Amino acid sequence: MTVTAHLRDASAVRSSPGSLSRARWVPTLAALMLGAAAGTASAQDRAASTASCVAADRAQIAALFDRWNASLATGSPDRVTANYAPDAVLLPTVTNEPRTTPAEIRDYFVKFLKNKPQGTIDKRVIKIDCNVAQDVGTYTFRFADGSSVKARYTYVYQWRDGQWLIAHHHSSAMPEATRP
Repeated sequence: MTVTAHLRDASAVRSSPGSLSRARWVPTLAALMLGAAAGTASAQDRAASTASCVAADRAQIAALFDRWNASLATGSPDRVTANYAPDAVLLPTVTNEPRTTPAEIRDYFVKFLKNKPQGTIDKRVIKIDCNVAQDVGTYTFRFADGSSVKARYTYVYQWRDGQWLIAHHHSSAMPEATRP
């Protein structure tokens, strides 16, 4: 039934004893709906205005990569996975499958850590906003077997529960041959 049909049916209600006329209930309903919407907006505005932004600088955000890289050196997929938010997305360098759960992220690192990777930042840009930071650039991974991979990366960090966690991590091998 459409709104028009409801309004037509409401005219019949007006003739019933003790019922609201359409002239009274339509504006009343509209006022209730607007009041509910305004109440929701006010609650959201209050929550946003009371939320605080944690202070962060470029050195602190750069240190988050160092923390992640140090967790690689432990060889523990659990230690590496602890850097990621529970709802993080990992688009890894050496597999095609996006990892969207802690179990999937851990599974990736079980395999990735076997060759003892260590990363070095080659070039980066860090941007910081309220409780969100981005570290974007290029890095090189060196492995125990002597091989290396140059890749592009994006880390998006979010401040959650008193710590910076990786919310999004995208790493992809360089699409063009690199010069020595």
